Amino acid sequence: MSSRKLSSEEVEALMDGLKASSHNVHADVSGSAEVRSFQFGEDDLSLMGDYYALRLINERFARIARSVFLPMLRVQPRISPFPPEVKTFDEYCESISSFMNLNISRMEELRGPMLLSISPKFISTLTASYYGGSIVQADQKRTEFTSTEERVIEIVHRGLCEALTNSWVDLMPIRISNQGREVNPQFASFVDGNELVIICSFLVQLPQTDAVNFDVVYPLQTLKPIASQLRSRVQSETGDDDVTWREKMERAILNIPLNITALLGEPVMSMGQLIRLKTGDVVPIQINDGIEVRVEDNPIFLAEIGEVSGQVAVSLSRRI
Repeated sequence: MSSRKLSSEEVEALMDGLKASSHNVHADVSGSAEVRSFQFGEDDLSLMGDYYALRLINERFARIARSVFLPMLRVQPRISPFPPEVKTFDEYCESISSFMNLNISRMEELRGPMLLSISPKFISTLTASYYGGSIVQADQKRTEFTSTEERVIEIVHRGLCEALTNSWVDLMPIRISNQGREVNPQFASFVDGNELVIICSFLVQLPQTDAVNFDVVYPLQTLKPIASQLRSRVQSETGDDDVTWREKMERAILNIPLNITALLGEPVMSMGQLIRLKTGDVVPIQINDGIEVRVEDNPIFLAEIGEVSGQVAVSLSRRI
């Protein structure tokens, strides 16, 4: 069936519509949007995506870090990670106190620095509890840490770096080496003030006291080489080295109850002999190589029967 031809009026209406759309396409848009220059190689936050892999690393790190603080606080703290936040280093320094514990380290595989920031109140709490005191927070302002607190800082920093190494292993193996320590953010030789950094904050909740927090700070330039991996939602098949989870799983498996039986023998007799059995009859049992010891009906050992402290017992001789 042939299609209907357009009338002259319909053709004119169609042509008018095409002309109108052509005018709209070539309209002047210079005043409708702001035009800005683009420089290749500049910091583009879209490269990092939503930091999905970094969020998983932070969640794993929060679980493992509990084992670092538990021996000092003598209670299991609750550690919650915040979503990663991007600021310039100057903006981050303005948001924290002028007196902080700043541990600068280097991530060898990424060839870039990393900053671990802990508040002095948290250091005081850890020190007091570690040496037998209560979990309290000192409110006095100070400008330096005591030698005792310095020792606690070393223990905490070493433990958190090890926990961070275990947290990164699913994404990539890393080594963290210590480079220095500072108490004033203005004097920290970390990155330039206008450089962007990724701030991973962790909230530590303790009983009967105010919550405290500590930060792990990565320069954006350090994580840029693995931006595609940080955007990826597919993780490697490497097992999670969460020590607490592994210990609980091992303990649960080792506590499973098993039935153990010692089989003395399996004599065979006819139905007639079985019917004629009466009290006092003796059924002979032949023991060749020993008594079979079974675990959940599976033969595991051969043993010899005997007596220990007035109780019947078996002595395992060899594995079947």
